[in-house]
Amino acid sequence: MTWRRWLFTALSFAAVIGVSAYFIVGWRREGGAIALPLQAHLFALAAVVTEILTRSWKITWSAKAAHIDLGFMTALRTTLAGDFGASITPARSGAEPARFLVLAESGVPTSSALVVLYAELFLEALSLATVVIIVAIVFRHAGFVLGALVGVVGAYAGFVLGIAILAIVLARRHVGDAAPRWARRIGLGGRRWDMTQRWFAQVRTTVDSVRHIDLRWAAASYTMSVIHVAMRLCVLPALVIGAGASAPLAPLALWPLGFLYGAAVVPAPGGGGAVELAFRAALAGVIGKRYFAAALLWWRFYTFYIYIVLGAIVAGNTALRAVRKAQDIEEEFEDADDSAVSNPQIVR
Repeated sequence: MTWRRWLFTALSFAAVIGVSAYFIVGWRREGGAIALPLQAHLFALAAVVTEILTRSWKITWSAKAAHIDLGFMTALRTTLAGDFGASITPARSGAEPARFLVLAESGVPTSSALVVLYAELFLEALSLATVVIIVAIVFRHAGFVLGALVGVVGAYAGFVLGIAILAIVLARRHVGDAAPRWARRIGLGGRRWDMTQRWFAQVRTTVDSVRHIDLRWAAASYTMSVIHVAMRLCVLPALVIGAGASAPLAPLALWPLGFLYGAAVVPAPGGGGAVELAFRAALAGVIGKRYFAAALLWWRFYTFYIYIVLGAIVAGNTALRAVRKAQDIEEEFEDADDSAVSNPQIVR
């Protein structure tokens, strides 16, 4: 990344840490603790480990469903590299380049890697919808928090599914070698259109592969996806209730899931403090002053910081190279656009 993006990332992380520290210090002065019993940490850690393992199995079994050979350890590196890339880039934009590069460097062909990544995103959205439906039934009397969760997570899942459907529809159309008028209007002329054409071809290959999936492995992968999303509901209840606090289960489970997926649309890496502010507004009165500071600190650790650490250890260099490559491509496009503006004949 450029120094400006690194500075933006550093400032965003400083905001995240600063807001957390402000809340923790304030609640400590009111008698709150930052330590939790060992069993609370063990419960939360179990949820995290289960989430990572099931997500890795989801990728492995999605590949098997498409008749692609992908080992578990490669899937694990892919998972953690994506988490690391997502954490250090705006709006989690570094996740897919990092995952793709891990797969590519493991010898997975481009078309097969795209099948795996498409399946991962599709199952993520589908399992989110499933979990939201289940919690809407189980916590049907939760009130506003349920409506907020359905709105945020439903919008996220709908967006992912909508993009997938749009990609399939466009990929099936013959749009020609020259960029059509609608594409030029949204900045997809020249080299951008060439890249879009290649992407359409890869999507067509992906769709053709999906036609021949093994439904047994696909069902197993979907099950793992539902479990991994459900584990994200469990971290905060594990910390708070595991510490012996008396708090209603619905807001402890539902609000954090909305925060995690809502943060995906925040441009600043890590949410820039927005997650902490939302956590304070929604859950301070629910958790109570004794455990609020500890709950915020450790929930953020088990849902954000731990993934940065694990991703950096397992595939940090690969993720950084993927982010840099994506940045280089963007700069090439920008340079091409600048050349086209200064030399109109190039566009013709």
